[in-house]
Amino acid sequence: MIQNNDIQAFLDQDQKKDLLRLLTAGSVDDGKSTLIGRLLFDSKKIYEDQLSALERDSKRIGHAGEKIDYALLLDGLKAEREQGITIDVAYRYFSTSKRKFIIADTPGHEQYTRNMVTGASTANLAIILIDARKGVITQTRRHTFLVSLLGIKHIVLAVNKMDLVDYSETVFNSICEDYKNFVTRLSIPDIYFIPLSALNGDNVVDDSAYMKWYHGKNLLQYLEDVHVGSDRNFEDLRFPVQHVLRPTLNFRGFSGKVASGIIRKGDEVMVLPSRKTSKVSSVIGSDGLCDYAFPPQGVTITLEDEIDISRGDMLVRPDNQPRMERQFEAMLVWMDETKMDPFTQFFIKQTTHTTRARIDRISYRVDVNTLENSSCEALSLNEIGRVVITTNKALFFDPYHKNHSTGAFVLIDPITHNTCAAGMIIDKLNASDLPSRIFDPETKRLIDGGKSLISGEELQQRYHQQGVTLWITGLHGSGKNLLAYNLERQLFERGATVVLLDGSTVRSGLGRELDHSPADRAEQLRRVAHVCKILNDQGILVICSFISPRENIRTQIAQIIGPDKFHLIYMDAELDYCRKNKPELYEKVEQGLLQYLPGVDEPYEIPAHAPLVFKPTALNENLQHIMNYLQEKQIFPLG
Repeated sequence: MIQNNDIQAFLDQDQKKDLLRLLTAGSVDDGKSTLIGRLLFDSKKIYEDQLSALERDSKRIGHAGEKIDYALLLDGLKAEREQGITIDVAYRYFSTSKRKFIIADTPGHEQYTRNMVTGASTANLAIILIDARKGVITQTRRHTFLVSLLGIKHIVLAVNKMDLVDYSETVFNSICEDYKNFVTRLSIPDIYFIPLSALNGDNVVDDSAYMKWYHGKNLLQYLEDVHVGSDRNFEDLRFPVQHVLRPTLNFRGFSGKVASGIIRKGDEVMVLPSRKTSKVSSVIGSDGLCDYAFPPQGVTITLEDEIDISRGDMLVRPDNQPRMERQFEAMLVWMDETKMDPFTQFFIKQTTHTTRARIDRISYRVDVNTLENSSCEALSLNEIGRVVITTNKALFFDPYHKNHSTGAFVLIDPITHNTCAAGMIIDKLNASDLPSRIFDPETKRLIDGGKSLISGEELQQRYHQQGVTLWITGLHGSGKNLLAYNLERQLFERGATVVLLDGSTVRSGLGRELDHSPADRAEQLRRVAHVCKILNDQGILVICSFISPRENIRTQIAQIIGPDKFHLIYMDAELDYCRKNKPELYEKVEQGLLQYLPGVDEPYEIPAHAPLVFKPTALNENLQHIMNYLQEKQIFPLG
């Protein structure tokens, strides 16, 4: 018979166990549900009735053949989804003899970026799943970037489905190397690589008999042993006051959660923003008086002196103070269905402090798939950008990378009261970088976004044309340049403002250091596309003559320039015609003196949807077709 003192000892021990908050992220079918199910099953954290139902359902609706489908342990969520219930983040709780765990199962698709940010905001560790057959993919990079953005210091890269690649050490090492090459661009100090098969249980809770070459910990061992206590900031005392407690006339305490640092009885503290100082007379926790408190404990503090303190004030050490500023830079994740209005006066909530705030500048938007930065005027749902924010009252903050609690904030819509953005403070701004709103906000918005103060309509009226790009593609010797130069002459004679760019002129300067390899060719075309966009935005008509052999590259060029400003012309010439037209070039390839010639040792992909397709033997007719096309599209001359 179990004695009461044995039960109490067990409960006391359980209460003292460390808590690890972790999130799982991965692409569709990478095995997240199976991994979590297997972790619960093999650690014997499911009840007998659940086990019976799991075995029965695996035979009836499972997708694991004769084996148990551990993903069905989480299928209650799927039923709710089928009923139209939106589930942002699913949380799972379990514990072992060493530790307690809370798992945030976050959706991984780009359209659920805000959901993943929500789940990751309190996590100490992230498990990022990779399908061993696919390796590092776009979703892997996106999830890692978001984890880095949110300051998670520990990542487990779980290379799943190793059974489908014959438990190959070579495949695992190759994936690890690819991931390391990518992650060097980000700030993540601790990454642990584990090869596993969630379906078969290899290296989940038990070591794999099929991967003797792996000498590291299995997943549960790592989760039980990883040290996350040092991730908290115990140096900088930050105690935001949440509530002034006055139960009697003789007691006045200040309640809140210790954001960082350690607060002790007898410590000298300063109150912000008044900057008045006093000493801590008592620290009161859930069990009564205590000598000290540390994050994330909720306590009540009393002071020796009567000081006017209210909600939103902060207790700090006199010799260790946070930033106290109205302007700062931050990374912002837009979480509202409604697109950002940069001129809205939002509410900003940071720690226990709430005030008004405005967005003065969007420095750039980050593509979460490629990590490339681009200019924009406003952020939409799930987009991430670097912004400058000005608040009505000064905030007391630290940079997010140093202190998550004081470096995080949310923006709240003043009308709907929806949480429309979550932010991570980078740092305060130098005086020279502070934005000014002395002149018209719309003018400032255009200048900050790199936009001209001359509208597109004004440019059309001045030049009597639209700024578009006529992009001529085809093999070497197909007559691209002959058509391009004659078209430039004809448009010039008719009064057009036109610029011509071709391979030889660009390679002599803009792309001088680039060779003809596919990678360098793509980089040259990217540069040319951006030049075209700049010229088009100034109302100038651009003619481009480039082989541009790949369909996906031409699609990217169109996206850079703008699909409505990109007009493709394909010179449809047989290879024999091109050889006769440029014999010296093709002879060099045959002699091994030249590489990467499209149509010979490099593929050329014929455009599938070019609006204009010409044979090279009818120059005058081709020119007339183009002029008619420009007239029809009201590009030049405008009707």
